[in-house]
Amino acid sequence: MSLRLGVNIDHVATIRNARGGAHPDPVRAAWLVKEAGGDGITLHLREDRRHIVDEDLARLAADPPLPLNLEMALTDEMVAIALRHRPHAVCIVPEKREERTTESGLDVIGLGNRLAPQVRRLADAGIRVSLFVDADERQLAASAAAGAAVVELHTGTYAEHEPGSAAFGRELARLERGAATALALGLECHAGHGLTYGNVGPVAAMPEVVELNIGHFLIGEAVFRGFVPAIRHMRDLMDQARA
Repeated sequence: MSLRLGVNIDHVATIRNARGGAHPDPVRAAWLVKEAGGDGITLHLREDRRHIVDEDLARLAADPPLPLNLEMALTDEMVAIALRHRPHAVCIVPEKREERTTESGLDVIGLGNRLAPQVRRLADAGIRVSLFVDADERQLAASAAAGAAVVELHTGTYAEHEPGSAAFGRELARLERGAATALALGLECHAGHGLTYGNVGPVAAMPEVVELNIGHFLIGEAVFRGFVPAIRHMRDLMDQARA
C-alpha cells in the first residue's frame, strides 16, 4: 500500500494566536501542504480553541486544498460541528483541558455504549471515522466493534525514546503488533504523534500503515528550513523507508 502524509496545521494557528491578528494564516499553510506533496490536512478543534478556531475550520471546509481530517473530542458540540462542515474524516481523540498535547490513546473500552451511536451518526453523513488509540489489542478490537473505519496508532510513547535503544525497540514492536492486529480486524491503520525525521523511518516502513499524521515537528522545522522544504524532506524520508 502507498503511504500518505497528513500534515497537522494546528501550530500555525498557535503562532498566530500568540500575537492575535490574522498572520500566519492556517489556510495558507494548508495550500502550501499541497504544494509540498502532502496528501491531507489535519486540524484539531479543541474545546478551549487554543489554536485552531471555528473560522479556520469553516474556511478550510468551504474550499479544502486536500482531504480534511478533523481531530475532535467525543462531545455533542464537536459532533454537531463535524456534521455541519462534513470534513472528509474525523479522528476522535481524548482531550483534557490541562494537557499541553494529547497524552495517550482514546479509552474506547471505557467509553462503553457512548461511542458507537456517534460513530454511526458521522458515518451516515459520509464522514470517515478514525479513533486515536494505543497499540493495544483490546482497544483495537473495541474500535472495530464500535464501527470505526480507521484507527490511528498513538506513537507518542515510541517517540519519547532514543532510536536504537532497548525501549525504542520494545515500543516499535508494540506498534508493529498493533498495526498487524488492526489489519486483521479490517481497520485501516494510520499512525502519528511525536514523529520526527529521526524516528519516522521504522513506522513508515510498516506495510499495514497507510497514513502518517505529523504536525508539531514539521511546524518547528519550517522555522529553519521553510514550510515547503520541511514537508518535502519528511515526504522523502517516508518514501525511502517504504521503498
